Amino acid sequence: MTEGDAASARPSYDPVAAQEKWQTYWAEHETFRPKDDGSAERRYVLDMFSYPSGDLHMGHAEAFVMGDMVARYWRLLGYDVMHPLGWDSFGLPAENAAIAHGAHPAEWTYANIETQARSFKRYGLSVDWSRRLHTSDPEYYRWTQWLFLQFFHRGLAYRKASYVNWCPSCLTVLANEQVVQGACERCGSAVTKRQLTQWYFRITEYAQRLLDDMSLLEGRWPERVLAMQRNWIGRSEGATVRFPVPGRDQPIEVFTTRPDTLYGATFMVVAPDADLAAELVTEAQRAEFEAYLERTKQATEIERQSTERPKTGVFLGRHAINPLTGQPIPIWAADYVLSEYGTGAIMAVPAHDQRDLDFARTYGLPVQMVIDTGQGDPAVTGQATAGDGVYVNSEALDGLTNKADGIAAINAKLSRDGSGWATVTYRLRDWLISRQRFWGCPIPIVHCPVDGEVAVPEDQLPIELPDLRGAALAPKGSSPLASATDWAQTECPTCGGPATRDADTMDTFVDSSWYYYRYCSPGDQARAFDPEQVARWMPVDQYVGGVEHAILHLLYSRFFTKVLRDLGLIDFSEPFARLLNQGQVINQGKAMSKSLGNGVDLGRQIDQYGVDAIRTTMVFAGPPEDDIDWADLSPSASLRFLQRAWRLAQDVSSPVGADPAAGDLGLRKVSHRILGEVGDLLELRRFNVVVARLMELVNATRKAIDGGLGGGDPAVREAAEFTAVALSLVAPYVAEEMWQALGRPASVANAGWPEVDPGLRAAERVTMVVQVQGKVRAKIEVPADIDQAEAERLALAEAGVQRALAGRAVAKVIVRLPKMVSIVPEA
Repeated sequence: MTEGDAASARPSYDPVAAQEKWQTYWAEHETFRPKDDGSAERRYVLDMFSYPSGDLHMGHAEAFVMGDMVARYWRLLGYDVMHPLGWDSFGLPAENAAIAHGAHPAEWTYANIETQARSFKRYGLSVDWSRRLHTSDPEYYRWTQWLFLQFFHRGLAYRKASYVNWCPSCLTVLANEQVVQGACERCGSAVTKRQLTQWYFRITEYAQRLLDDMSLLEGRWPERVLAMQRNWIGRSEGATVRFPVPGRDQPIEVFTTRPDTLYGATFMVVAPDADLAAELVTEAQRAEFEAYLERTKQATEIERQSTERPKTGVFLGRHAINPLTGQPIPIWAADYVLSEYGTGAIMAVPAHDQRDLDFARTYGLPVQMVIDTGQGDPAVTGQATAGDGVYVNSEALDGLTNKADGIAAINAKLSRDGSGWATVTYRLRDWLISRQRFWGCPIPIVHCPVDGEVAVPEDQLPIELPDLRGAALAPKGSSPLASATDWAQTECPTCGGPATRDADTMDTFVDSSWYYYRYCSPGDQARAFDPEQVARWMPVDQYVGGVEHAILHLLYSRFFTKVLRDLGLIDFSEPFARLLNQGQVINQGKAMSKSLGNGVDLGRQIDQYGVDAIRTTMVFAGPPEDDIDWADLSPSASLRFLQRAWRLAQDVSSPVGADPAAGDLGLRKVSHRILGEVGDLLELRRFNVVVARLMELVNATRKAIDGGLGGGDPAVREAAEFTAVALSLVAPYVAEEMWQALGRPASVANAGWPEVDPGLRAAERVTMVVQVQGKVRAKIEVPADIDQAEAERLALAEAGVQRALAGRAVAKVIVRLPKMVSIVPEA
């Protein structure tokens, strides 16, 4: 009887029944709650917070299965695993929904949380539900407020008036990191500038530590994430140069990375929205300047910094003195300079900076070449030269060719003359945390006309949100909390006089910058977290989430961790020991969206194919970090594979505990080799290849059964048990059913990882010859049973092969397993 005939004569796997059955079992037995008794080494696996914007979507399906595989694997290896889950439940979408429906944001938020919780449980996640968190619970944000006060007392939380990013649609401010190509990351509206008094966290105090401690993450975090953070922090070495201004007591200080070009500085440019510009402008120029300032406010930072945008500006009517030449240079205001960079003023060296040159040519300003690169005089060619060359028109530097020597010489001269000094600066700016919205964590500060900014006493925390609903939440350009007079009016904790609560709420990224600590002791009513529990569980061993959080959440979390260490609450420097990024799930080549009509409903996919098939499809689609196109995938094929695996357990007839050594040696070698490879692949997070190997094991076992071994051979039981345990990582419901059918006690999550016999794993190895256009370019030792895809991959990866190809595309690959691969490049 063939497998097809046998399959038609007996029941098939029922995904729905299995899902309901094992969800109930896991909940009743608290299968995934860690023992936390010291009996095993602890491991902490964490997925990035979910936002409760509705039910789970396809992105959740991919992201959360990756972390679940790690958690389940570590549990099978014998670790005591903590894998918690919660919700980042403050935020603008809930507030907008409440306005639209005349409700309180909590109603929408907690209804969606319950919907997602049911879906997470259905999705088979190995989560410890006893540690569940919601950042909008007063029991949680009490400690967010407490942490704010610790920052405040250390001078790391402060308030100042400045131009900030303003979203005219959301009617709230945005941190620099929340502006994407000049637009609001939430709604896509063009971001403008507005002057407001706002709260900031002094993250710049930690800029160098944030850079230095990346050495702890090398090889453990994706390099592109580290590169993005390095670029965002933006360390620059150079000099601060002091330019005297006649009639002004204090010189203007300018940072430059090229002090060696100071002899070529022929004018100065100040950001129009910098306080310095308003101070310097003469009365004769004020009207023109103020009109220009208003135009500047309407432009985005991306527009202002575009090299293709025509250069505009206004003369401020003042001059500064170049400290090296002693010559006066005009001071202009121009929008291509940003107030956030350095001091908001730059020395313009038009010969060697294209934007400065474009500006100089527009307004007829002088151009002085100080480095001859052999490309002609920029004053003539109109092209600034930025490369190395010979110093000219630079007095003592003339004739030198080494940039480092030139910078060192000018820095020394500036220092001797008292006109400047060597400086390190950073692109990173302090974190703007104020938001003019309701559904967020209130800032625990009282404003008193006598005592100024006064911290709310810790015994009065949490400062809870008032009950505002519907239209009362509508954005008005200031926080809705300001209109809640009964809430806002209070007494000053210091003098007892009348005072006003701060009406802003915190950026929701503050809530998610410390939640992973709270998971260690979620019920602690006396403190934000128990330091002893944190010492036992942290840092997080495996963190999983999208690369889109590289600058925002991950940078802020690293900052919080360093502050907590300085407060003496923890003894480590980095919160996440290892980071795994997952890609995006797209459809038909594009991001899923309602407007494009290419959205895929996760719930319907699960209804049709079952949870395990969707999980398996997500994992098998490609490496975790790659984007996957759902249109190219086949959950029905995954379901067929899982049914084949399930049938193996039904066919096993040997008794539990049968000695596998008495079984077929060939099948045992395949089983142990594949299981060993699966373990290696799991350590490398190559989850898609894990699924491929399990498909290979299922096929080999089926072939052995149908080829004459039958279900009674102990090697078949061993192979089926190996399959059930390894498959539990990606398809837990099928695996539980297989484990039970094999006569083993529930749960397969407690089965332990099978031991691989090194002798059985060792495969026969042969020498595979790789040719390019008939010439031998490499010889590789490979397993005798290597498959075609792996042979091609290894062959093409060889350095000798790549040299022979010389960048040419491959027209054809001919494989003669296991001894030869022949590659034919395109002509």
